[in-house]
Amino acid sequence: MPQNDHILTLSCPDRTGIVYRVSGLLFELGCNILDSQQFGDDETGRFFLRVHFNLPEAISADELRTRFTAMAEGYGMDWQIHDARRKPRLLIMVSKQGHCLNDLLFRVSSGQLHAEIAAIVSNHNDFAGLAASYGIPFHHLPVTPETKAEQEQQILRLVASEKIDLVVLARYMQILSAQMCEALNGRAINIHHSFLPSFKGARPYHQAHARGVKIIGATAHYVTSDLDEGPIIEQDIERVDHTMTAQDLTQVGSDVESLVLARAVRSHVEHRILLNRNKTVVFR
Repeated sequence: MPQNDHILTLSCPDRTGIVYRVSGLLFELGCNILDSQQFGDDETGRFFLRVHFNLPEAISADELRTRFTAMAEGYGMDWQIHDARRKPRLLIMVSKQGHCLNDLLFRVSSGQLHAEIAAIVSNHNDFAGLAASYGIPFHHLPVTPETKAEQEQQILRLVASEKIDLVVLARYMQILSAQMCEALNGRAINIHHSFLPSFKGARPYHQAHARGVKIIGATAHYVTSDLDEGPIIEQDIERVDHTMTAQDLTQVGSDVESLVLARAVRSHVEHRILLNRNKTVVFR
């Protein structure tokens, strides 16, 4: 990665001259643009931009932000500048299904995912040994209806103390409260199965097998208080057929869930996602 690498993301009401002004300012500061992607949405009338650039050593990040603030006010921009060299800190939450957790642990430890797993939280003890094998703190936080509020406060205190950038619900089988969702707005990603038709409740792959589904898949989305209806980040499917058992479907589902969640986390930590009302713009 180039030295002093930064990423600018922004959205604003669409109008002429945005790319010209942004690239002109970066040119004035001596920045080298490495990659740029943009999208104008006719329906919402908003413009979205991601610019990956190298900042000269002579220019401080504070000076860059000061200069950009002055320009952005005239365009009504929502914007952020990220140090691309910094590894975002993740908190992974899991229950008793560990396929997504195991996949993320390997991707981070092998350098495939530019992030740091700061802690793992679970309402069960099943994966304490797995966490220990990677040298990652494991927090067993059991939850009951009576202790849910306090357990969520423990999680939020951990998010604050560990300076967590993203919470990943890697098959965490508890519904977060509206207060928890609000506290983690825009920085919590969930993964769940996607069937046609949909099967809710326990043993969804067994329900799908009983109905003879032909397509199964997975959806990763930002967490909101509307259960499983947050802005979608990533999806994928796999075809299945009549020869497969419920266990076969579960295995295929585990694979696609792991892949879809990893893609969504990668897009987030690489600052490729911009919210567009209840949808997302995901730059590749």
